[in-house]
Amino acid sequence: MERTSGEGRNREPERGRVTAETDTETDTRTEGGTESAGDTRELVARSRDLEDEDVSFGAIVDTDAETRIQWATPAGLEVVGRGAVAEITAAGPDRFDTVRRRADRLFATLEHDGPAVARPRAFGGFAFHDEHDPAADPWTGFDAASFVIPEILVVRSDDGTWLTAVAESADAAEDRLERWTDRLAEMPAMRPSGSGPGIADTRRSTSPGEWTDQVETALERIADGRLTKVVLAQALSVDLAADLDVAAALERLRRRYPNCYRFLVGHEVGRTFFGAPPERLVAKTGTRVETEALAGSAPRGETPEEDDEHAERLFDSDKVGREHGLVAESIREQLEPLARELTIADREVRKLATIQHLRTPIDAELDADRHVLELAEALHPTPAVGGVPPATAWETIRETESFARGWYAAPVGWFDAHGDGEFAVGIRSGVARGDEITLFAGNGIVADSDPDDEWEEVQLKLRSILDELR
Repeated sequence: MERTSGEGRNREPERGRVTAETDTETDTRTEGGTESAGDTRELVARSRDLEDEDVSFGAIVDTDAETRIQWATPAGLEVVGRGAVAEITAAGPDRFDTVRRRADRLFATLEHDGPAVARPRAFGGFAFHDEHDPAADPWTGFDAASFVIPEILVVRSDDGTWLTAVAESADAAEDRLERWTDRLAEMPAMRPSGSGPGIADTRRSTSPGEWTDQVETALERIADGRLTKVVLAQALSVDLAADLDVAAALERLRRRYPNCYRFLVGHEVGRTFFGAPPERLVAKTGTRVETEALAGSAPRGETPEEDDEHAERLFDSDKVGREHGLVAESIREQLEPLARELTIADREVRKLATIQHLRTPIDAELDADRHVLELAEALHPTPAVGGVPPATAWETIRETESFARGWYAAPVGWFDAHGDGEFAVGIRSGVARGDEITLFAGNGIVADSDPDDEWEEVQLKLRSILDELR
């Protein structure tokens, strides 16, 4: 385990720097309309203990007519939300700071009567690229940055199950709380996850030949010194035999990958982004920060002995070691200017159902109480999904990939009124609409990468969701 101190260093990381943006470029939408920069409307939240009621999270998000969110962590926190009492959108290079400033105005007047675990939070995420096009297929309805404070939240944790209603007055919040208490009582109990809808056809964004060309282009840039690493990805469009029940698919993913995050972000347009990522980008509580380096992968073995052999090869591989080291070092460089103390633990293997990864836990104690969005901006994208150096890797990704990344491999999560929150990296993910879904997966390219090996590794990652559709 390694500890370092951030004292005496430059306090502003290169990619964490933000600048002011005029408040006319994007809007904060609430139940009553569009919020202006000087709007001081109040939000009121009321919470109720649901005791041991068996609430069906899937039934709450089973709609295309309203915004819906679902969030679950490996540690056991589960949240589901519906409707939007307020929505914050932003675009451009200052989108992280714009979201934070607008959310600060909303949260500043929010009154909550209930326990901390049931508090209102803003849920959403960001696109991978600043110049994200929300009209690009399949990302219709997904802005470059978009967060909602749901009208209703159901939170399940070790502290119990709570229902929270948010509105623009105490009477409206109480009324919403009563109505949703009755609705939850009438909803079906937790239902079996069932089976997948079946696969009718698939279409790749990248053929094996195109992939080889892309990897070789990256290797040329690595050889001439412009790049050290870049993550190239693929998209797989899937026609299903029936409409996809996304909530049921998430439940199947929970059973298969219990130690992963799970998220769902759906809009009225009917498209839903969801996934089961293994990688935490950042979690912040007060001045304590938790993150990790997750890079390098191998398949699971059919026997314990074969499984151990794959894990040993992860540890012994020079290629994987260099790739993983780049990720850990980049996280260190981005956090040190903000941290009073940084702790880098020993490497370990993270075992999932179909794949295993090399992982290094990283903790920090901040030099001040900063907002989690500041940390998310500083860390995105880690070399695990972008590359080194970041600017050249981004340019290579934009020039090389033949599909729109959208929110794939970008921060997805939540934050609260205190600037605490948690974000996962939006990998092992897909965008669904009816009987269509687009899946995404990528892999890190370094100096001795082989195009065929990298192709096989991407297919292994696509299986995390693809197997649940069959």
